[in-house]
Amino acid sequence: MLFSVASNGDLLSPTQPDAVVPWWSFTKTVLSAAALSLVRDGLIGLDETLPESAFSLRQLLRHQAGLADYGELAEYHAAVARGDRPWPAEEMLSRLDTSRLRYAPGTQWRYSNVGYLFVAQLIERLTGLSLQEALKERVLAPLAVPHVSLARSGDHLGSVCRGAMSGYDPGWVYHGLLLGTLSDAALLLDRLLGGQLLPHSLLQEMQAALVLGGPMPGRLWTAPGYGLGLMIGAVSDGRTLCGHTGSGPGSTVAVYRCAHAGNSASCAVFSEGDDQGTVEAAVLNHLSEFLVSKPGS
Repeated sequence: MLFSVASNGDLLSPTQPDAVVPWWSFTKTVLSAAALSLVRDGLIGLDETLPESAFSLRQLLRHQAGLADYGELAEYHAAVARGDRPWPAEEMLSRLDTSRLRYAPGTQWRYSNVGYLFVAQLIERLTGLSLQEALKERVLAPLAVPHVSLARSGDHLGSVCRGAMSGYDPGWVYHGLLLGTLSDAALLLDRLLGGQLLPHSLLQEMQAALVLGGPMPGRLWTAPGYGLGLMIGAVSDGRTLCGHTGSGPGSTVAVYRCAHAGNSASCAVFSEGDDQGTVEAAVLNHLSEFLVSKPGS
């Protein structure tokens, strides 16, 4: 299990070696940051209904747009397991019948990777850039993690630490799959939530969590919630974590920040397998060790 810790925008303990890993759904946090930079710059409103849709950017980012998810399709999982080439996005949307909303936007919560595909498309449309270039310009360069890249084919995974992911095509991640080191993941989250990209008002919006229920079996959450591209909630030791967990074939990554008693730190952990609870627990252990060792904790 690999990890890295950052605090106050600086690296504290890089993993050795600092391998490149798939960021899985931590990519959603980066997409959200890019989308909120568009709001910051007046290119779109957080709550305006998007063209040719019935939902807003806020509802997409918070998984409240009424959309289903392609993970619900048995044929999707079968195709990935066979090593098939990814379906074109239009075919995936047709198979899922995304034109039929599953509930009125804003009235329920349902995790949807499709929603973040729409976020990625919105970023490209409003910037006139490819998603890779838009993320670099709006998030990665400003937060000084320029070596993070977007995987578009299996060729991009050749040197990536990926557990049992042999033969996987990242095109199956329709909103895009970022690749980077754990140090860059920890630094990006620490600098983002430390206020180095978005104004305070938008950071507050990003971290305003919808509470989703009570304790989760096998996980550390006692009051899980979701903000705008962020998993947020109270955990077993009474602290609050803010970040994202993600899994894909062969591996899991968890990247979280914790602020406690005037101190804060961010930690990224990567492990082979799909046990999200174990990886999240490792994040909390590393963060607790750092925060307990700091004066005032």
